Amino acid sequence: MENLISLVNKLQRACTALGDHGEESALPTLWDSLPAIAVVGGQSSGKSSVLESIVGKDFLPRGAGIVTRRPLVLQLHRIDEGKEYGEFMHLPRKKFTDFAALRKEISDETDRETGRSKQISSVPIHLSIYSPNVVNLTLIDLPGLTKVAVEGQSDSIVQDIENMVRSFIEKPNCIILAISPANQDLATSDAIKISREVDPKGERTFGVLTKIDLMDQGTNAVDILEGRAYKLQFPWIGVVNRSQADINKSVDMIAARRREREYFATSPEYQHMASRMGSEHLGKMLSKHLETVIKSRIPGLQALINKTIAELEAELSRLGKPIATDTGGKLYMIMEICRTFDQIFKEHLDGVRPGGDKIYSVFDNQFPASLKRLHFDKHLSMDNVRKIITEADGYQPHLIAPEQGYRRLVESSLVTIRGPAEAAVDAVFSLLKELVQKSISETMELKQYPTLRAEVLKAAVDSLERMKEESKRATLQLVDMECGYLTVEFFRKLPQDVEKGGNPTHSIFDRYNDSYLRRVGSTVLSYVNMVCATLRNSIPKSIVYCQVREAKRSLLDHFFAELGTKEAKQLGKLLDEDPAIMQRRTSIAKRLELYRSAQTEIDAVAWAK
Repeated sequence: MENLISLVNKLQRACTALGDHGEESALPTLWDSLPAIAVVGGQSSGKSSVLESIVGKDFLPRGAGIVTRRPLVLQLHRIDEGKEYGEFMHLPRKKFTDFAALRKEISDETDRETGRSKQISSVPIHLSIYSPNVVNLTLIDLPGLTKVAVEGQSDSIVQDIENMVRSFIEKPNCIILAISPANQDLATSDAIKISREVDPKGERTFGVLTKIDLMDQGTNAVDILEGRAYKLQFPWIGVVNRSQADINKSVDMIAARRREREYFATSPEYQHMASRMGSEHLGKMLSKHLETVIKSRIPGLQALINKTIAELEAELSRLGKPIATDTGGKLYMIMEICRTFDQIFKEHLDGVRPGGDKIYSVFDNQFPASLKRLHFDKHLSMDNVRKIITEADGYQPHLIAPEQGYRRLVESSLVTIRGPAEAAVDAVFSLLKELVQKSISETMELKQYPTLRAEVLKAAVDSLERMKEESKRATLQLVDMECGYLTVEFFRKLPQDVEKGGNPTHSIFDRYNDSYLRRVGSTVLSYVNMVCATLRNSIPKSIVYCQVREAKRSLLDHFFAELGTKEAKQLGKLLDEDPAIMQRRTSIAKRLELYRSAQTEIDAVAWAK
């Protein structure tokens, strides 16, 4: 059972080392889940004397006003033999065998945190005492409740102390050790008043009555100690501390314990309850009760720790990795983030993620529809054919067939395909840009670094712009090639109409009659439709080759080349993470370390059982 208290001792020390003081914060707290005994009492209630009696040593600072200004987590460890000593968590390798020096260090460490301004702090001091004269026990000594501020303290000190005490004892895992002096009316006891507010049924409050030997002659504390004056679930315990004269004379604590036992054993009013009175009994009873409470809490504590670890790991994963400190580490980190983005972008194009199918829709729907809207038949109307052929003939009409007229009709028709071709290039560019933006938003790591996110977006869009221009050049070349060189075989295979095109003896005016012009228009339309069918297949291939394929292959190549020339400071600017996120990650990592340590410690105890 002793290792249960040692377990909580370890966890409390780990909590303090990693910044978990049980205060309200955005982080889960383990401290609040650990069973603890908080010592509560007003100034001059004998609180310090009770603690020293349990320990058997003078070690607490004394003086006027508020002496305890920080919580003191007092961990007592029973040893079989050897010299008594104390150790502070903030001085882990220093053993204090001189308890006067230990008292001074408590004062000094308090001042280090609060200054000499007599203000208070909720950050605890951890003190472990090893002695054959103690029981295994952990107590938290809290600042004494007071009713007025002394010189050098703020007006809010009274409320500040009450708020600190309340923050400890209102937690359901806290056992309250309420110290009240017997020579004052119990109804005015600060400890009873505040403990009643947070524990109205007295289910986790132990009442300790001090200064019984200083009560007015003819009075006693039997009604209180037997629970008739104020009933608690646990029996009241009376103690007799050293008097101020004894303290001044440095009366040995062991001798004081002996005198305490004698007092209860020889006092007629208290003889019948002497076996459950005194500081020794108080220490043993608290130790046993704490062990019982810890044992009952372990299953729930394990479940809480496992649940919190999973939540912290998930948040840490969402926050991403911390920024590297060296140039190489920063460069590697940026490259890895960019590769993640690039992979997501490729998955969109390849159909693993949605979006790539819209590009195919451009080729299968948008581009063919725009070709149909060109209406070549209107362009090759009889009037337009007559006009173009006549202009092409110039001052000397054609002899056999209007070759120049044919060429001009074909070229003027095919050149209109440039518009839909350019529109297809632009449409694919817009879709690729949209996928880039979508991929950036899906790259979780980029959310950490706004500057890098903006630079990657700019670099990717710039690359797409370059690819668009190259694609437009190559695509329009396909159209220009069709305009620049006609497929002669197409025209040679056409049947010759002797009367309308092959006989030079006919009148010039016959060659411009409606039937003849209709035949020319029909021939040109057939050829243009043939070329359109060819371009409908070749233009998408050109666009995919110059834009889609190239985007998959080298979207960030220019950006990577520029990265290699940047210095550490420039790389650092790219990784300009929000300071709040950096702080949050550090805090989460520390808290996760605490919970994992707690998980290991508790599992070890559970297996040992």
